[in-house]
Amino acid sequence: MYIADQWKDYEVIDAGGGEKLERWGTVILRRPDPQIIWPIERETDEWLHPHARYHRSSSGGGHWEFRRALPEHWNIRYGRLTFLIRPTGFKHTGLFPEQAVNWNWIMDKIRSAGRPIRLLNLFAYTGGATLAAAAAGAAEVVHVDAAKGMVQWAKENAVLSGLADRPIRYITDDVFKFVRREERRGRRYDAIVMDPPSYGRGPGGEMWKLETSLHPLLESCLRILSDEPLFVLVNAYTAGLSPAVLDNLLRMTIGRKFGGSISTGEIGLPITRSGLVLPCGILGRWEAS
Repeated sequence: MYIADQWKDYEVIDAGGGEKLERWGTVILRRPDPQIIWPIERETDEWLHPHARYHRSSSGGGHWEFRRALPEHWNIRYGRLTFLIRPTGFKHTGLFPEQAVNWNWIMDKIRSAGRPIRLLNLFAYTGGATLAAAAAGAAEVVHVDAAKGMVQWAKENAVLSGLADRPIRYITDDVFKFVRREERRGRRYDAIVMDPPSYGRGPGGEMWKLETSLHPLLESCLRILSDEPLFVLVNAYTAGLSPAVLDNLLRMTIGRKFGGSISTGEIGLPITRSGLVLPCGILGRWEAS
């Protein structure tokens, strides 16, 4: 288990009854989480009176109930990185705090590489991994996401983090199409990071399904890695997909060609009141020997 336990501006205060109680800076949010199948042990005042609570709808989706006046958005920090937080219509806030374990690893790998590193971030969302790589001194970071709004959000996070002048290219595109074009263009990367969704659609309606699309994508990524790649990181949050599956996929693709070592496991966040760990998906890491 890889636990993101170095946050100061974020915490999971408590969890139970299919919901989590979180602190984002000074804002307390109550949101659903399907992994939380244990009961709330003690429903405190914070549970009963959060700043905002997201209610799921039985027909899909849901809505926020704002119980106190909140700014439209606010910022939180992780080390030198700053992120804009905004409650969205699909319960998200624009950041997955558990990914801090990957940001730390990315920064350590780039800083210790001893050479310029070009990194490709696929399904890059609002840019946590992009900012981590840029802050660590990557020679170039290419940030690719199919959602124009998420790419713009990533640019805002770069400005907030003082990284707007770093060599980052922002691309709004279908990931598969972009990777194949990069292969034709002969562009190569020393590191690839991806955080694919379970399901998704590209800007042209392209369909993505993790179980059938991840292996072909990894095969395509093989052809755009440099001759001496540094690492490949795959993060996933799909019910039923185990770390062993990611291990197998990485061994059959990156490991088969480049050797190296592979590590996989669950990602989690500490729960302050109970001392338990909230599971938040899985990761697979390939790294050069």
